[in-house]
Amino acid sequence: MKRILFFITFTLLLGGQQTFAQIRGKNPINLNDPNEISYLDPKNYVIGGVRVTGTEYLDSDVLITISKLVVGQYIEVPSEATANVVKTLMSQNLFDDVQLYAERIEGDNIYLEIRVQERPRLTRIDINGLKKAETEEIRKRLNTNTGKIVNDNLLKTTQATIQKFLREKSFLYPEIKITTAKDTAQANNEIVIVNVEKNKKIKVHKVHFDGQEAFSSGQLQKYLKGVKPRKWYRIFGPGKFKDDKYKEAKQNLTAKMQDKGYRDAEILSDSVVRYDNNEVDIYLKLHEGPRYFVGNIEWSGNSKYTDSVLNLILGIEKGDVYSEEKITTKLQGPTRNSDDISALYQNDGYLTFGIQPIIKRIYNDTVDLEIVLSEGKQFTINNVIVKGNDVTNDKVVLRSIYTKPGQKFSRELLMRSVREISQLGMFDEQKITPNPTNLNYEDGTTDLEYRVTEKPSDQVELSGGYGAGQVIGTLGLTFNNFSTSNMFKKDAWKPLPRGDGQKLSVRGQTSGKRYQSYSFSFSEPWLGGKKPIYFGLSAYTSSSSYGGFNYYTGQQMVADRDLNRIWMTGVTATLGKRLQWPDNYFQINTSLSFQRYKLQNYGNYFLFSDGTAYNMNITQEISRNSVDAPIYPTSGSHFRFSVQLTPPYSSWNNINYQTAADNVKYKWTEYHKWKFDSQWYTKVAGKLVLKAQAQFGYLGSYTNKTPTSTFERFKLGGDGMQGFDFLQGSEIIAMRGYANGTLIPESTGNGYERIAINSGSPIYAKYQMELRHPVMLNEQATVFVLAFAEAGNTWNKFSEVNPLKMRRSAGVGARIFLPIFGMLGIDYGHAFDPIPGLRSSEWKQNFTFSILQNMGGF
Repeated sequence: MKRILFFITFTLLLGGQQTFAQIRGKNPINLNDPNEISYLDPKNYVIGGVRVTGTEYLDSDVLITISKLVVGQYIEVPSEATANVVKTLMSQNLFDDVQLYAERIEGDNIYLEIRVQERPRLTRIDINGLKKAETEEIRKRLNTNTGKIVNDNLLKTTQATIQKFLREKSFLYPEIKITTAKDTAQANNEIVIVNVEKNKKIKVHKVHFDGQEAFSSGQLQKYLKGVKPRKWYRIFGPGKFKDDKYKEAKQNLTAKMQDKGYRDAEILSDSVVRYDNNEVDIYLKLHEGPRYFVGNIEWSGNSKYTDSVLNLILGIEKGDVYSEEKITTKLQGPTRNSDDISALYQNDGYLTFGIQPIIKRIYNDTVDLEIVLSEGKQFTINNVIVKGNDVTNDKVVLRSIYTKPGQKFSRELLMRSVREISQLGMFDEQKITPNPTNLNYEDGTTDLEYRVTEKPSDQVELSGGYGAGQVIGTLGLTFNNFSTSNMFKKDAWKPLPRGDGQKLSVRGQTSGKRYQSYSFSFSEPWLGGKKPIYFGLSAYTSSSSYGGFNYYTGQQMVADRDLNRIWMTGVTATLGKRLQWPDNYFQINTSLSFQRYKLQNYGNYFLFSDGTAYNMNITQEISRNSVDAPIYPTSGSHFRFSVQLTPPYSSWNNINYQTAADNVKYKWTEYHKWKFDSQWYTKVAGKLVLKAQAQFGYLGSYTNKTPTSTFERFKLGGDGMQGFDFLQGSEIIAMRGYANGTLIPESTGNGYERIAINSGSPIYAKYQMELRHPVMLNEQATVFVLAFAEAGNTWNKFSEVNPLKMRRSAGVGARIFLPIFGMLGIDYGHAFDPIPGLRSSEWKQNFTFSILQNMGGF
């Protein structure tokens, strides 16, 4: 036995001496290779030096630090410590291979070498199978730069990013194959190749509910807003599945169930299961719980108002269905009419007011509440500050604000001020932010800061069109933030003086000598700068001549020497004032206008052929505008009622209008004109907005001695663009689906004759319903789509008026508001009621384009 033990010991010692003799020589050995070194005879050494070989991109000193090999410290060779060097470095996922070598031994010192083989670096990622825009978006998300290490983490991240992106687009089951290829142009570099097969977009086949008792599947489906199963009648967007919409839908489902009194309602589990190649089924397991009702309501912390007053405003009584959403809304708002408890206090200066409902007791199906109020202190406004208005003068913003220094703080006036700033049209409506600052609790004062973001407000109209057998060009410039006070300041012309909120507009339209029209307008909303007194001045001149060209038939009727000519000039001055009664949304305007019309050889295309007519009138208008935004309103209303009057010349001029010549009969235009226009906006669901509009117009004469005025009539149909027209004395009313001016009373002749000899109708009515949904709402552009239904008609006299006999149309459209061009629109309308005497191609106009106006707007 002793001989056997001696033999084993001798062998091990001999092997160890031979091994370390190699280390002392010129051949380093691998300390982690059992074929090169024996673990049965480890020895302790002092680390004399460490170096790293094989690196190209990585820092050697950092790798030595990670290896935990410190010069001067003892290390057992071989041991777990030498094995951990390799494990630690390999765990960094930076190398394909790591080896630890002992280069040499000098006495008790050992010199170590870490040999590494770096993983390949990324040259680029090639993505195949996606559109260019999709590929660019994925590259942004990956943020992959040349030089990254190609490892499993990179490949998994790439695949997960692409899957997440495609899932957002409703591609739930794409096929993604990732491979790598060596880059022949760069050593140790690789190209990652991703081949993507998106497959079909996934839609919802059916939603399965389980566990409900009080709610039907139909009710729950309505609550699951944003996730709609595919149905035959859903033409637009039938139930595409999107993760974000699905998450919101689940939250909305439980919120709606809880709002019905089931406060314990929750989704226990849910799953999305593939139904076929392009549809999924959704399974939702629900827990309803019992239905709860409101018990006793107690108030604490209130000294300003009694319990009875607060209960009256709360509007929730014992026995009502318990709804946390309703309670929160009535306590903290904001409600549309500011009738919540918080508004009651905050509109009276209690800026720091706080309110919190606490469930005091739950027994059976009843919930007792304690509502704790923290009234705080009344605050008055110290300073009002505007920031972000780089172009617009402070006074333009401050004069529109209803929160004034010295007043008590009011949440209602704060929101009204935001609306008034947005109505200026110079700032991004989405970025107007009011913020109380510098609250002084000792003296109860606060500053109010309004942060605004300027947006381009000047507009350019540049267009060309074809009419009356000629090409017509239009150039218009509108400066919505003009400043007359800076006109004589050289530095202010960039390119025009700006900042006072005035509006200057110039427009020219011409086809050469045959047609020319020029107009100018200027308005000042605060005449004198101290009171909201509106002043406006506008003027126009135009001339038209036609060599016997029939605009309606497109035929050359007479020789070119027999020209039809018309000259038109006009000027209008307006004064207006904002009223405080019945409320401060009201405005009253008074306008004085003068127009001159001169006709030469106008033939049968108007009610008189030769002569000059004058139209001098005064217009009294009252309006109320409470819409929340000028470009894309979502709530509020806007109505306008106006009366336009000329002097009753027939009462003193002793003219026999039955026998008088045209140049005498029509010289002084005589009429009274009444108009009413109203619009309502309300949110239907989510961002979907309903616009309802009603318009009426009547043009009458003072006595039976005079015929109805030739001018100021109504032309119904088409795009509503004033643009080019034979007589600008008519008012153009848009109605999509019908051609311009084709909706003329049936009692006015037939076919082309109806259109040619009549410059409009004295009576009209029009109704409109429009559903709008935004696509983009920001500083650069406002874009929304719409669906509309319209009904309207015109009549020659009241005895013909039949409100049940209307011309109808319906269709879809889109609007885009670009600050530099204004509102641009396109609509497709289908007209349902034919026009007698005309072929459908003559009275129908499916596509309608508009510029610088909102269809049917003011």
